[in-house]
Amino acid sequence: MIRDFVIPLSVAAMLVAAPASAGDLLVGNKSADTVWRLSTKDGARVGEFATGQGPHEIVVSRDNRFALVSNYGAATPGRSITVLDFDKPGSTRTIDLGENGKPHGMRLLPDGKRAVVTTEASRKLLLVDVANGRVDHAIDLGDGRGHMVAVSGDGKTAFVTKIDAGTVSRVDLVTRTKTHEVPAGAGAEGVAVHPGTGEVWVSNREAGTVTVHDPKTLAIRHTMASEGFPIRVVFTADNRHALVTNARAATLSVIDTDKYAVTHTVALSRPDVEYRETMLGRAALPIGVIADPKLPRVYAAVSGGDEIAVIDTAQWKVVDHWKTGREPDALGIVE
Repeated sequence: MIRDFVIPLSVAAMLVAAPASAGDLLVGNKSADTVWRLSTKDGARVGEFATGQGPHEIVVSRDNRFALVSNYGAATPGRSITVLDFDKPGSTRTIDLGENGKPHGMRLLPDGKRAVVTTEASRKLLLVDVANGRVDHAIDLGDGRGHMVAVSGDGKTAFVTKIDAGTVSRVDLVTRTKTHEVPAGAGAEGVAVHPGTGEVWVSNREAGTVTVHDPKTLAIRHTMASEGFPIRVVFTADNRHALVTNARAATLSVIDTDKYAVTHTVALSRPDVEYRETMLGRAALPIGVIADPKLPRVYAAVSGGDEIAVIDTAQWKVVDHWKTGREPDALGIVE
């Protein structure tokens, strides 16, 4: 059941000021320019932050003290990152990216003080000093727009996908240079580094595939079918499964990371729901996905339905739906 909440203004103000509690799901609402904080107990909205226009991705610090939100923009390209400060309830600050427009993919480096950010308008990968709120360096990615980014466990290497080029690039963050760029598949978008093997997983939305790449050479080791516009890829907390949202098919592919095979396909659309118009027409359009690190659950943002699908990983079935703001996409968890 979808839970909708009518909140008086005085209560809404209290929600904004509430400190982050353990087990909160952060949801970026792209068309509402907000991040909602939902309790993972029942999906109740326990907080809300205003962001810049078009919040596209969220990354939470390892110590759960802050989160970063990339403000992609809409008709006008965004040029900033919003920092959500959980030590100061309701507090946010903005990092100006200068001439670098349309920030999208982000990852924090292991030191928790710096982040890498893709900017489609300037075709750069930025190294951002989060503590001091400034861009330290801009790495040229060459032709094509860098979209999503993942980082190796040691924080020395970044991997960037380009939808328009259908490629994945390897960037040395020590020398601050792009060392490799290879074809992954048409519409290469989602990217994640497997914490155990270091392999680079890429979801290729136009090709309908997921490719697994060698982290040093980017040579393709495995290719798996994931039909229906695979748009994101993440791992479960135990790293045994890769989770791929298929936006057009409105499904979640569950891939065994040892066998490199799809073991389950979870339906994320509902026949009794009227979905709104999206970039793929009137559709459910699942995009963001994240695994709960403590509970046997996965959360998928159903952008066309303004809701979160809650998936039980014991059965690999949707067991609940939680209401969000308009056009949810990016997800993060505050433990």
